[in-house]
Amino acid sequence: MTTSESAGIRVSTLELFFDLVFVFTVTQLADALAHDLSPRGLIDATLILTVVWWMYSGYAWLTNAVAPTTTTRRTLLLAGMAGFLVMALAIPEAFGAYGWIFGVSYLLVNVVHSVLFLQAGPAAVRMMRTLGPLNLLAAALVLAGGLLPEPWRHLCWIAAPLVQITAGYVHPAEMHSISAGHFAERHSLVMIIAIGESIIAIGLGFREVHLDGGAILVAVLALGIAYYLWWCYFAGDDKRAEHVLAGMSDPLRRARLALNAWGYGHVPMLLGIVVTAVGIKKTVGHAFEPLHWGPAFALSGGVALYLLGHAAFLRLLRLSGVWHRVAGAALVLAVTPLGHLVAMAQLAAIPLIMAAGAIAEDLPRIRRLGMTEAIGDFGRNAG
Repeated sequence: MTTSESAGIRVSTLELFFDLVFVFTVTQLADALAHDLSPRGLIDATLILTVVWWMYSGYAWLTNAVAPTTTTRRTLLLAGMAGFLVMALAIPEAFGAYGWIFGVSYLLVNVVHSVLFLQAGPAAVRMMRTLGPLNLLAAALVLAGGLLPEPWRHLCWIAAPLVQITAGYVHPAEMHSISAGHFAERHSLVMIIAIGESIIAIGLGFREVHLDGGAILVAVLALGIAYYLWWCYFAGDDKRAEHVLAGMSDPLRRARLALNAWGYGHVPMLLGIVVTAVGIKKTVGHAFEPLHWGPAFALSGGVALYLLGHAAFLRLLRLSGVWHRVAGAALVLAVTPLGHLVAMAQLAAIPLIMAAGAIAEDLPRIRRLGMTEAIGDFGRNAG
C-alpha cells in the first residue's frame, strides 16, 4: 500500500464494532482490580492489559493494511472478535481457573491476525516470517501461564510482553507504509470508548447505593474527572499527533513513531483509566467518609498515570504540553492524603487541578486571540 493509496482510509463501522468488543476488557479489568486492589492485583491487571493491547494494536495495523471489505476477511475478523470477547470474560480468573481459556482465546486472536496479515501482499509475508512466530511465542507463553502452577505462571506471563516488545523492533520494515489518518483515528476511537466504558463501570457501582445528595455529587465529580481525561487527549493534541505522523516521509521512521507513541505509549493511559475507575467506584457510598489508602492511591494514582502516559505520548511526538501533564500528575498525587481524611475532598480536588491545568495551558492562546474569542473557542476547538 502506498502513502497516496492509504491517505484517504478511514475507520470502518466494522472496526468500530471490533473496538467495542475490545473495550469490554476495560470493564472486566476494572471489576477484577476493584475486587483485588493490591500490588499483586495491579501487577496482574498490567500484565493482562499489556498483552491484550499488543494484539488490539496489532489489529489496528492489520486493518490499516488489509481493509475488511470481503466476506472472508470479515469472517476472520469476527473470529478475532470472538477471541477478544472470551479473553475478556476470562479476565476475573485469568491467573486461576480460567487461565487456559484466556490462553486458548489469545492464541486464536494471534492466529487470525497472522492469517489476515498474509493477505496484505509479499512485503507482509516477509514481515510475518519474523513477527508471526514471535507473536505466537508470546501467545504460547500466555497459554503456558494458564496451565502451569506458580511461580511458573507469572514467569510465563512476564515473559510474554517482553517477547512482544522485542518483536516490535526486530521485524522487517518493508510493510510500514501506514495511513496516518486511519491509524490515529482508530486509536482515538478506542480511547474515547474506554473513557466512556469507565463511566459505565462507575455507574454500575451506584446500583446498590441510595441516590442522595452525596451520591449525586460523586457522580458529577466523577464525570468531571472523565471530562478532563477526555480533554487531555482530544482537545487538539489528537489532531496534532496525526499531523506529525502524516508528516513523516520516511516509512520506517513513521512506523517506529507509531509503534512507540500509539503502540507502547497508550498502555499507561489505558491502565490509568482502569485504575481511576476503580478509585471512583471505591468512593461510591463513602463520599463523606475517610478512604483507605488503597482506594485513595487508586483515585489519584490512576489520573496521574494517565497524565504521565499522555506526557510521554506528547514527548515522543515532540508536541507541547508535556510539563503541564507532569505538573498535573504531581499535584494530583499530592492530594492523595485528602481522601484519607474525607473522600469527597480528594474527589473534588482532582477535577479542580485538571481544570486549572487546562486553563494554564490555554493562557498563551487566550493572550494571543483575546478573551472573548478564546472563551468562545475554549479548549483549542475541542470537539
